[in-house]
Amino acid sequence: MAYSLGLTFYNLSNRRDAGQAVDRPPRPLGRLVWLHAPNAEVARSMLELARRLIDEDGLPVLLTCPAEIAPRAGLILQRPPADTPAEARAFLDHWAPEIALFSEGELRPALLHEANERKLPVLMVAGRMPYILRERDGWYPGLMRGLLATFRHVLTIDEASARAFRKAGASLSAVEVTGKMEEESAALPHLEAEREALARQLATRPVWLAASLPEAEEAAAITAHRAALRLAHRLLLIIVPEDPARAEPLAARMAEAEGWTVARRSEDQEPDTETEVYIADNAQEFGLWYRLAPITFMGGSLSGQGCIRDPLEPAALGSAILYGPRPGLFGTTFGRLGAARAARAVGSPTDLAEALGDLLSPDRAARLAQAAWAVTSDGAEVTDKVHLLIRNITDGE
Repeated sequence: MAYSLGLTFYNLSNRRDAGQAVDRPPRPLGRLVWLHAPNAEVARSMLELARRLIDEDGLPVLLTCPAEIAPRAGLILQRPPADTPAEARAFLDHWAPEIALFSEGELRPALLHEANERKLPVLMVAGRMPYILRERDGWYPGLMRGLLATFRHVLTIDEASARAFRKAGASLSAVEVTGKMEEESAALPHLEAEREALARQLATRPVWLAASLPEAEEAAAITAHRAALRLAHRLLLIIVPEDPARAEPLAARMAEAEGWTVARRSEDQEPDTETEVYIADNAQEFGLWYRLAPITFMGGSLSGQGCIRDPLEPAALGSAILYGPRPGLFGTTFGRLGAARAARAVGSPTDLAEALGDLLSPDRAARLAQAAWAVTSDGAEVTDKVHLLIRNITDGE
């Protein structure tokens, strides 16, 4: 009774979303697995699962996510439908998935209710904390408890998350602590011939990278590099500006105000033995710079608007990570890296200079990088388990 009342209140509160036009591509023939990720960070683990389903089982996969996701072969990308009864029916009528996997803990009541009415098997994976759509605050008696009771399996990342799901109404027998799922590799591509050529030029020089450096953090990078040069006079700073248009004025500032020898990638200049700052104003070559720089500072995280690049990118390629107090969209990722002692937090330009100086010791940078790499590569056995559950359920076991 409470569940029905809560669902009614919820649907009445969301009538403003009714009637939105949705463009859906044709449904592929045969079986279809539906995965849902509430944000781009969670989508990484769903993308790895999707890759396995596509490559190993030959199944088309529908992934719904409100964030922009780059296309992959065999993967159908859609934004989730408005959470109203009419849109939920239209969505499930069109896609008719064989199984649905939600993640993190996001609950879409209209969609989940319609899925349950159709007896569609629904699983929760990578569960952290159950919640009804963030923008749907309100009092809906019994709604969360009733929705959670419909999940066949609730796989959580730790025991605290499991307790949260049990307390909120998930079946005790359905909840299981499995840990994190494996994520799609964040390792960016590069041209190996280019890397080899630059590595020969740099030889044994110490190198650090400021990735997507915003104008607001240029002074911090200058301060850190100036201090670190006293410890390692052959140190090279590679800067990829957030805004490529900043390359020219930044090069002039560093050459004129600091007296440094500066080279620019876009001018086909090479970082020779005299170069102290190399401005790589091409955002398509991060895979190259992460491989060449043993230390990476994540631009935007210190005094900008929030970290701009995914910290798992350098982590996957063996670069030790420095970051400030503004994680931006990557708070959960930095939390994982911090818990694993796989990244170094700094709170000010002075802290950045001190941390950089400390990591110029190769063994310290290597320990940090190794721990970061381990964060990017764990969870394969959990994804194996989820993959097997999908196979068993879809095969009727």
